[in-house]
Amino acid sequence: MSWFPERQQHSWLQRTCGSILKAGPIPKHVGIIMDGNRRFASKNSMDRAEGHLRGFDKLADTLDWCLNLGITEVTVYAFSIENFKRSKDEVSCLMELARQKFERLMQEKDMLQKHGVCIRVLGDIKLLPLDIQQNIAEAVNFTKNNKRAILNVCFAYTARDDMCHAMRELASGVSQGLIRESDISEDLLQKCMYTSSCKQLDLLIRTSGEVRLSDFLLWESAFSCLAFVKVLWPEFSVWHLYAAILHYQRNHQALQNARQSSKLEQDQLTRESDYRSVMEELDKQADEKDKLQERISVQDRVQQYATLRQARINTFLNQLEAERTNMLENMVSKRPVSCAS
Repeated sequence: MSWFPERQQHSWLQRTCGSILKAGPIPKHVGIIMDGNRRFASKNSMDRAEGHLRGFDKLADTLDWCLNLGITEVTVYAFSIENFKRSKDEVSCLMELARQKFERLMQEKDMLQKHGVCIRVLGDIKLLPLDIQQNIAEAVNFTKNNKRAILNVCFAYTARDDMCHAMRELASGVSQGLIRESDISEDLLQKCMYTSSCKQLDLLIRTSGEVRLSDFLLWESAFSCLAFVKVLWPEFSVWHLYAAILHYQRNHQALQNARQSSKLEQDQLTRESDYRSVMEELDKQADEKDKLQERISVQDRVQQYATLRQARINTFLNQLEAERTNMLENMVSKRPVSCAS
């Protein structure tokens, strides 16, 4: 006998509907703009801090629902760079909430390891208070090898800042001689972004009824399904998630076609760039051009160039990854022992 028979019925219905959904394509990576915490607080006559806390609790529920469906990666918009323009009290409240939650995560290390949860924080974390930077670095480093489920937290993030950051990385790579200007492509730009470690974004959900992306995953959502839900984030339910997934399934084939078309176009552009680079090199060696063409065909030379290009790119990306890893490790090493315990 159940204390809550109506909840038992609800749970059975939820499982049944989930099983039906899983008969179709399920998104592997879902992005969420968790909008409406402040309006929820106002609507329910509570202070904003309580509204943000309710929003965090809703995230925990949503991650469980996603994992049960087989959605193994979720990216959430926790704090935009633009949010620094809010009132001092609200910014302080959000920072304190982040501080508490990341500290709580580190108190539950065994659970994170048991469930294989990987935490990533995407954004310019140097804009955050030092102790929060160190909390973030510890959580990211501790969980980096976990594979079962991934939570990406966009904190001190905007998509435009991410793209600008990636372009600065590319410019630095060219100036250091690690890559050439001709090596730069859409794919390489994406690999320089904070989101480079994420899977392809399948579904993006925004709550509160607003129909805009607010500078969130602009690049990544180019070939994703968008679902705008007319409910405040703390009121988001499993049924809203199911509806968004059903919307994704209805559009799945069109998204796949668009992605495939884009990939073919980008591959063609890369081949054309390699060919132009080879011909430019041959033009600079005009006196030896005929001898070179006799000894090796242009097609083979283009293939050799493509191999060298990929080697340059790999070296550049490996150095970039090492720099990011060292930054996080240095943050952890500078953390006072009393705070880390």
